[in-house]
Amino acid sequence: MIPLNLADIGEENIIKRVGGTPEMKKHLEDLGFVPGGTVTVINTVGGNIIVNVKDSHLAVAGDIARHIMV
Repeated sequence: MIPLNLADIGEENIIKRVGGTPEMKKHLEDLGFVPGGTVTVINTVGGNIIVNVKDSHLAVAGDIARHIMV
C-alpha cells in the first residue's frame, strides 16, 4: 500500500484506504475516492496530481493525495 502521490502515471490503482480528518475523508469520498474504487494518475503539475476517478478528471493537492492509499 502506497500513498496516491507515489503511484505511477498511467497505472490504474485500487483505493485501499482514505485517511485524514473526518471532514477531509467526507470530501474525498464525495469526489469518488472510496475504498475499492479505482483511480488512475494522469499527470503531475506543480505538486498537484491530476487523476481520473469515476470517469472524471480531478486535480488533487499533493498533501491531500498523501491521505489516499492505493
